[in-house]
Amino acid sequence: MSASEQHWDHEVGFLVVGSGAGGFTGALAAADRGLDTLVIEKGAYYGGSTALSGGGVWVPNNPVLLREGLRDSRAEVRAYLDAVVGDRVPSANLDAFIDEGPAMLDFLERSGPHLRFQWCTGYSDYHPEAPGGRPAGRSIEPLPVDLKKLGAEEDRLRPAALATPPGLFITSKDFVQLNMVTRTWKARWTALLTGLRAVKAVLLRRHMDTLGRALIARLRLALHDADVPLWLNTPMRSLITDDSGTVLGVVAERDGAEVRIRARHGVLLATGGFEYNQALRKQHLPAGGRDNFSAASTDNTGDGILAGEQIGAAVDLMDEAWWMPSFQRPEGINQVLVSERSIPRSIIVNGSGVRFTNEAAPYVTFVHAQLAGGHDPAWMIFDSRAKNRYPIGGIMPGQKFPADWLSAGLVVSANTVAELGAAIGAPTAALEATLLRYNESARTGRDTEFGRGESAYDNYYGDPSLPHPTLDVIDRAPFYALRIRIGDLGTKGGLVYNENGQVLRADGTVIDGLYATGNTSAAVMGTDYAGAGATIGPAMVFGYIGARHAARNRPTEE
Repeated sequence: MSASEQHWDHEVGFLVVGSGAGGFTGALAAADRGLDTLVIEKGAYYGGSTALSGGGVWVPNNPVLLREGLRDSRAEVRAYLDAVVGDRVPSANLDAFIDEGPAMLDFLERSGPHLRFQWCTGYSDYHPEAPGGRPAGRSIEPLPVDLKKLGAEEDRLRPAALATPPGLFITSKDFVQLNMVTRTWKARWTALLTGLRAVKAVLLRRHMDTLGRALIARLRLALHDADVPLWLNTPMRSLITDDSGTVLGVVAERDGAEVRIRARHGVLLATGGFEYNQALRKQHLPAGGRDNFSAASTDNTGDGILAGEQIGAAVDLMDEAWWMPSFQRPEGINQVLVSERSIPRSIIVNGSGVRFTNEAAPYVTFVHAQLAGGHDPAWMIFDSRAKNRYPIGGIMPGQKFPADWLSAGLVVSANTVAELGAAIGAPTAALEATLLRYNESARTGRDTEFGRGESAYDNYYGDPSLPHPTLDVIDRAPFYALRIRIGDLGTKGGLVYNENGQVLRADGTVIDGLYATGNTSAAVMGTDYAGAGATIGPAMVFGYIGARHAARNRPTEE
C-alpha cells in the first residue's frame, strides 16, 4: 500500500532510530536542511555506545586539524586508507568518507556554540608506518562540557561504566600523561592541574564531563537548539514499506502501545551493532569472540540490522568487530585494555606461556592475532615494579588489587615465575624461557620476536623516561598475571550501503527511504582500524551524508 492508504500515528520529515553520535549527527544535519526530524531511542538513556567510549573522532583534514597545521593531501589520506582497508569496502564509500568528513566537522562547528573539539596531540594513527600514515595522528576529541547545561536531560544521558570522584574530569590528552604520574614531571604537572580543575568544578557546582559523554552532551545541546525531539523508551519493532519496497516509516512501541511513524524523506538506522544479542554473536562471530566481553551499550541487540534484513537488505562483515582485549571485573563490568599493553615491564602470553604477537599493537591487530591462534584466555604478565609505576586495569600505581579480583582468579600473584606459571596453568619452563627471551630483548632495546616498540603507535602509551618506551626487563618479585579475554567495542558487521548512506539489497539495488550508519552498517574501515575515533568518525560522517541525501530528494510517494 502507498503511504496515503496506511494509518499513521505520527508523521515527520526524517526519522532517526538510535541516539549515538552517528544518529545525532544525522538528525542535526536533517534539521539544518529544513526537515522536521525526530530521534527515537529504545533505552531509558540516550548516547548509545558513544557515551561509553573515549569520544575520539578520526576524520582527516577536518577544521580542528587544519588549525593545528595538520593538513593532508587527498592522495595521502587515500593512500593510507587503501593500505589499512584495502579492497574490503567499496571504493566510492571511502571517497565519500574522505570528501565529506571535513564538511561534516565544519558543519558541526558552525551549527552553534556547542560543538567544540581539540586535537589529541600526538595520538598516532594506528598504522603510522603505512603509506600516508601519521605518527602525530589525526584524532580529535570534544572539549569538556558542563552537563548542567542539559537541564533535566542530564539524568537521561547514559551513565559512564565506571564512576569517577566528584569534580574529576579527564580528557584523552590528559590520560596519556596521567599514566606516567610516577615517572615524569610533565605527568605530575598534569595531575596537579587536573586536581585543581576538579576542586574548581566542585566549588562552582559544575558537572564537568569529557570523552564520549561530552560528545553526546554537546550534540544533544545542539539538537535542543534545533528543536529536534528525542523519544526515549521507544524501541523500533519493524520497518514499514510500500508495495515497491520503499521504506515509508517504522512501527515502534511507546508507553506500551504500538505507534506507526511516517518518515516522508526517510529513516536513518543508527541502532548500534549486535553486541548483546548472544544468538547473533554465536551465529556470526568467530570462535573465541562469541562470549560477550563487550564494552558497548547493553541495549545493542542488532535491531536495525535485523529490521533491514527483514525487508531484503544485504549485510557484510558480520564476522568482524572492533576487537579489544578486555577483562571482566567480578561485578560483571567489562573493562578494556588500551594503555596497559604498552607497559614496559610486561608481556602477554597464551595458555602455553608463550608470547604470540606484539602486545603494544593496535587493539584490533592484537585481537586478530588472539583469534588466529586461539589464544583465549591470555595472561598479562608483569612484575612489582610495573605494578608500582603504572596504572593497570584502573588500579593506580602502588594501590593493591581488590581482594575479589584475587579470589576470583582474575589476578594471580607469585614470588617466582615458576610459581606464577603453575598458578595460571602454563608450563613453567616455557614461561621462564619466554621471560628470558623478552628480558634479553629489553636489555638490547629491540624486540627480535615481534618488533614491539618499532611503531610510533606502540610508544604512545609507553614510558618516555626510558630509552625504549615499551621495553624493560621483568625481574622484580612478586610477579603478577591478569587474565585477558577477547572483547570488543562493538560489532562491525551490518547493512550494506552506498556512498550516499543508502541501504542496498543483495543485488546492489537501493532500498529507497532507508539509510544506515555506525555499527548498524558494515564498517567503512573494513576489517581494520585507521586510528582513535575511526568508529565514531565514520558514523558521524555517514549520518551526515545520509541525512543530506534524504533532504535533497523528494518525499516518498503519498
